[in-house]
Formats: sequence, structure tokens, C-alpha cells
Amino acid sequence: MSAERPGGDVLHVWQGDELTTRRDGATGEADPRLLVADSWLVDDGSTLALDVHRDRFAGSVAEVAGGPDADEVSAFWTAAVGALPRSGAWFPRAELVAGDGTDDGTDDDGRARLRLRLRPAPPRRRSVVLATADRDPRTQPTVKGPDLAALGSLVADARSRGADEAVLLSPEGHVVEGAWSSIVWWRGDALCLPADDLPRLPGVTVRSLTTLAAVLGVDVLHDHTRPDELDGFEVWSLSALHGIRIVTGWVDGPAPAEEPGRLALWRGRLDRLRRPIGV
Repeated sequence: MSAERPGGDVLHVWQGDELTTRRDGATGEADPRLLVADSWLVDDGSTLALDVHRDRFAGSVAEVAGGPDADEVSAFWTAAVGALPRSGAWFPRAELVAGDGTDDGTDDDGRARLRLRLRPAPPRRRSVVLATADRDPRTQPTVKGPDLAALGSLVADARSRGADEAVLLSPEGHVVEGAWSSIVWWRGDALCLPADDLPRLPGVTVRSLTTLAAVLGVDVLHDHTRPDELDGFEVWSLSALHGIRIVTGWVDGPAPAEEPGRLALWRGRLDRLRRPIGV
């Protein structure tokens, strides 16, 4: 769940039945409105749960009025995967953007357009410091894309306070998710997630983690939990870029803990699920 945009981005625009390529920003035009997005880490040609990213992206695109149909999305995705480098670390993003007639690779018929933004992967981290956000700006909590800019503003606010990530709370004060990540925690030997009635993005990394937990017989609980109730608990931040990061601090919040060896164990388990992206 990231909006970071390192230098060197290349934009592949879906036109007709193929991708055309240009350096991002070459036209000098502002980006059109982002309707749907999905990002994943490619490290020397392998990635985690690419099929889940595809399904999440396609499902969200299907809900956009006037957007491309399922066959076009499938053809785009196949071409996008084929365009990914097989060496180095990359953080590509599939996008559906509003067709506004600007010189950004969209046509002038007003249709939403598919694009692949190829980005070098930012540095990856083992740990993270959280800060509670003072607001929830999301307009579409279960769709990645429309709210990325607003969530990025929350992250900027958190960084100004000495943190790396902002945590969104429900109106009742319960932990929902991070601006750019999913938040989970451990209650003893049980893995805990925010309750299902708290609207949030269906995170791909958290899905992989909970699937692993189920296979291994680890209890997975769904809680309504306030930040102050996490004092002394091990808290994790999950994202496609970083995988699992342990929370080592929470600005003006609880004091998190760490059970020796648990983070390394589960990071290793997730890494072993990575698969080559294919030809």
C-alpha cells in the first residue's frame, strides 16, 4: 500500500492491444485522476501472490463505470507482466486513470485508461515507527487508488512527527489500517487483525500471512482494538514493498514489544512463497 514514486519511472500506456512506452513526465502534463492502482515488489524476477494482486486490480476495475471490460484488463495484465524486468528490484504499479483528453496516453473519448508505471523499488526496511492519524480522508476504503494522494498527506504528517507510517482509526477509536500498510498484532500466540466490520483495503500481504497462519494452525482473531490496548504487544505493519515490518515505536501511543525470533521466522516463511513471474 504505497504511493512512493522514486526517480526513473517509466510509463507504459495501454493503447489498442499493446503497451506504448514513454518516460513519465515527458509531456509536462499533470497526472490524470487515479481510479484504481495495484503495486507489488519484483525482486530478481520473483514476486509474492501476483495472482492475488491481479484479481484485486481486476475486481476494482470492474466496478468503474465506463472502464475496460474483463478481456481487455486480462490482455493488459499479461502484457504488463511481460514488460517487467527479470533482474533488479522493482515496484511496478498497474493503474486505471480517468480519460480526460490530456497528452498522457489517454484518448480524447473520455474513457478510463490502463497504464503500467515501472518504478525502481525504494529501500526496504525491517522496522517502522507509527503515529496515529488525526483524520480519515478515505472516500473508497476498499479500493486502492482514489485515496492514495490523501493518504500520502497523512504519511507526510506522520513523518513530520518522527514516524514513518500513519494509522487510521475508526470513529470509535479502533485500529483500522495504516495509510500505506495493513496493521496486525500478536495476542500471545494468536495473530490479530482489525475486525471485519472496519472497512479497509483487502491487503495482499495480510492475506498471504493469514493463509500461512491457517495452514500452520495459528489462531487468527479479528478484534476491535484501540492503540492504548496494544501496549506491550508485538505489532506488525504489512505491505507489498516491505513485507512484514515490526513496529518499534508509536508516537504518543503504546509501547510495542518484540518476541525474539518471531519476525525473522515469519519473514522467512513469506519469502519462501515468492514465485518467478514467468516469461
